[in-house]
Amino acid sequence: MPRTRAIFVTGASTGIGQACALHLHAAGYRVFAGVRKPSDGEGLGSLVSEGLEWIILDVTATDQISDAVARISAMVGEAGLAGLVNNAGIAVGGPLEYLAPEDLRQQLEVNVIGLHAVTSAFLPLVRLGRGRIVHIGSISGRLASPLIGAYTASKHAVEALTDVLRLELAPEGIHVAVIEPGQVRTPIWTKGLSNFDAFAARLPPEGATRYGGRLKVLQRILERAPLHSSPPEAVARAVSHALESARPRTRYVVGRDARIRLWLSHLLTDRAMDALILAMFRKVERRLA
Repeated sequence: MPRTRAIFVTGASTGIGQACALHLHAAGYRVFAGVRKPSDGEGLGSLVSEGLEWIILDVTATDQISDAVARISAMVGEAGLAGLVNNAGIAVGGPLEYLAPEDLRQQLEVNVIGLHAVTSAFLPLVRLGRGRIVHIGSISGRLASPLIGAYTASKHAVEALTDVLRLELAPEGIHVAVIEPGQVRTPIWTKGLSNFDAFAARLPPEGATRYGGRLKVLQRILERAPLHSSPPEAVARAVSHALESARPRTRYVVGRDARIRLWLSHLLTDRAMDALILAMFRKVERRLA
């Protein structure tokens, strides 16, 4: 069957983005996949025979966004895009007290400003194709956790951007949804571990004393995350539903851990939820001491 409907997925080098690109390709879409490096694109392209084209895209680079729009426009013409999936993102960790402004700026530049820039640039193509927009958020966008404040702030912002854009585009029939995964089996955990040592080494002595025990807990969480995480294909299935369903949801919570955390947040007060999280950290910290 000819692939007459096209979708653009950002951050498709690995993990969730790659799973979404492959899942949508298998569903019959013509997929354009944004990647950071040619080697990433070649690796992704080797997984399918046709119907998937990779495009170099750093969502913080205005010129690359413009080039991607021009290239995809030339290929899809008046058919436009059936969907835009904003997945590109990074995770910056560490206690807020010692988080450098440039680290927070980078976190927001990629996860928030980059997402907005790509959406604005590709919206005319989405209009042409009477398509939909899907943002990959996180359950952290609704529920805060200690030591990942920058990441949590960025995903809270994604929630707000999604809600506002959904309201603004509703009169045109363009649906906007956000996916809220919990822990997902992706390279983000490996990257988190590699960044952990670098951040811990930058802490001043008083910071190491103040947060050292809790940072060890975070390290243990990162180490064990792949054992208890959902597969990225679970997120891809939610994205597919958001793009194709006659009655798409506004939010998709993905993963048992995310659903449990959300249920607890509805059941407990803020103080009780804080006490539960802090008690968990203390318990693990004592075990690691």
